[in-house]
Amino acid sequence: MSEAGLAQAVKKMEDAGVSPAAISVFSHYYQVLEGEHTGFIPEETISPLTSVDCLEDYQVDPGQAQAALAKTVMIKLNGGLGTSMGMDKAKSLLPVRAGLTFLDIICQQVMAARKEFGVSLPLIFMNSFRTQADTLAALQRHPGIEVSGLPLDFLQNQEPKLRADDLSPVSWEKDPSLEWCPPGHGDIYTALYGSGLLDKLIDAGYRYAMTSNSDNLGATPNAQIAGWFAASGAPYAAELCIRTINDRKGGHLAIRKADGQLILRDTAQTPPEQMEYFTDEHRHPFFHTNNLWFDLVKLRDTLIERDAVLGLPLIANHKTVDPADSQSPAVIQMETAMGAAIASFKGATALLVPRSRFLPVKTTNELTLVRSDIYDLGDNYHLHKVNDQEVAVNLDFRYFKKIADFEARFPAGVPSLRKAQSFKVSGPYTFGKDVKVQGRVSLETAEEQQVAAGTILAG
Repeated sequence: MSEAGLAQAVKKMEDAGVSPAAISVFSHYYQVLEGEHTGFIPEETISPLTSVDCLEDYQVDPGQAQAALAKTVMIKLNGGLGTSMGMDKAKSLLPVRAGLTFLDIICQQVMAARKEFGVSLPLIFMNSFRTQADTLAALQRHPGIEVSGLPLDFLQNQEPKLRADDLSPVSWEKDPSLEWCPPGHGDIYTALYGSGLLDKLIDAGYRYAMTSNSDNLGATPNAQIAGWFAASGAPYAAELCIRTINDRKGGHLAIRKADGQLILRDTAQTPPEQMEYFTDEHRHPFFHTNNLWFDLVKLRDTLIERDAVLGLPLIANHKTVDPADSQSPAVIQMETAMGAAIASFKGATALLVPRSRFLPVKTTNELTLVRSDIYDLGDNYHLHKVNDQEVAVNLDFRYFKKIADFEARFPAGVPSLRKAQSFKVSGPYTFGKDVKVQGRVSLETAEEQQVAAGTILAG
């Protein structure tokens, strides 16, 4: 092991005030990185997960559901900048519906649940050092969202980017902030523990956490799931959806043959020659939504027992220190995934939930869908799908990938998709007001084209 490289990195973290728990976890993964590891989970070492509890079949006493939700805290992962869509601030600050951002809608969902069930339901964001200021400023527009005695956010840890050639912490005088990176959303457990927030939540009487991505407006407060999780006695649970042919890239749960433990397997953990098994939606019929529930007390006990190291699989992300400069030094960012923690808890379980709880926005294709009229925003600020069929959107990323370009090409809003089956755009189109898409529509042009206001595009 490069003792000098690890020592330099630890010293850098200590000087920056990084928590001892985070330094312990970093040191663990540094040694894993130096060792010989593939991170692969071969098909022959697992059994497919073929049956799980189904939320729609589960009946929970309303009183028990309310009692469980009263002990639940809602945590939203909010460290992403939305750089893939050309943003330079928290992705959750992107307008989604009627001028409301992801953050606005999340706050209103929580306020509605508090009123309906008579619970405190704290809402806490896990920010990165790049999203914290903008997010806290935006939360000022929501008086009453903060629960007395608890913060609105906690910071994801930061760690040094490591030079790919010798694993020493990289130096970049042009912009020293680029010397640091977040350790992936698997850091949530370390950050909760090392910041002291985990103890504070438990001391305040909270027992359960429901965690999801801030760009998934389907992951709403749910008393029925809270009641199911409390009654299960499980330390940890993942929400799953039925996998379709369009979900072949998403991670899935499986049963490790060696000990019967539930584990998460993603694309990067599948040997290339076995991808046919990974992408088979019949062999592995459920996908992982990244909506997670965990018992705060059992999490704390486990972290104490393991010196803050849950032992999640390492993701070695190879990049350049300046993502915008391909000639800058090559670096490795050590990351982990939040959902992989299911393997760290004996007795962990899963729940099959409706597809409505999985509405992530990763690209402008998904943004088109959630902004369209195939969804209504209810009084409780839940997105309700108003048509039965799935609509496939495929926008030309040359002209629609960045949010500024997307807005310029849909200046009066996205077309109506209520009667659409698919909507594909190839080329530089700009759309007028009240355009309607019906059936399967595919547009293609090499030159600038304007789709006039009121046009009905019928496939």
